[in-house]
Amino acid sequence: MKRIVAALVYTALGAGAIMAPNGARADLAEAALLRTGDMKKLVVHEVPEAVSKANFDLADDGGKQSLEAYEGKYILLNFWATWCAPCRKEMPQLSELQAELGGDDFEVVTIATGRNSPAGIKKFFEETGISNLPRHQDPKQTLASQMGIFGLPITVLIDPEGREIARLRGDADWSSDSAKAIIKAVLIE
Repeated sequence: MKRIVAALVYTALGAGAIMAPNGARADLAEAALLRTGDMKKLVVHEVPEAVSKANFDLADDGGKQSLEAYEGKYILLNFWATWCAPCRKEMPQLSELQAELGGDDFEVVTIATGRNSPAGIKKFFEETGISNLPRHQDPKQTLASQMGIFGLPITVLIDPEGREIARLRGDADWSSDSAKAIIKAVLIE
C-alpha cells in the first residue's frame, strides 16, 4: 500500500501537479505552456527542489529571517543588486506584478545579495517609487550561494511547501502578460 501511495505522489509531482494554497492542484506543465517572450527563459522543474534554510537580513529592523517564514504561499524570490543594471530595470516590473497579484497566496520577495548598502537600496526604491517590495539583504551571499545563485538577476518561484518549482536566469519583464498568466495558472485563481 505504501508503494502505491508513493507512486501516486511521485507521479503527481513528476506531472507538475502541486497543491495550491486554496486546496486546488497547480499544473506546472500547463503554466510552462504560457511562456512567451522573456518568460521562455523560465525553467520549470519536473520535481520540486529544496531551498536553503539560511537566514537573510530584514530590511529595516536588523533582524534575520529565513524563507521558511513564507511557507504557505507562493513566492517569487528575486536576487538582485544595486549595481546590476538588468536588476534595476526589472525591479519596477516586479513591483507591478506584486501590486497586481500579491496577496495571501502570492508575494514577490526581493533580496539584494552581496555588497549593497542599505542606504543605496532605500534610495533606489525611493527614486523608482517602489514601496511594495521588501528591501531584504544577503550581504555575505550565504542564502544566494546555498541556492546556486551565481550571476544576477536570478528569480526563483517557490511553492507553499517551501520548494523551488521554477527558475529564471537573467532579467525578464515580470509585468508582461506571459509572466502574469504563468503566476495566475500556478495560483489557480
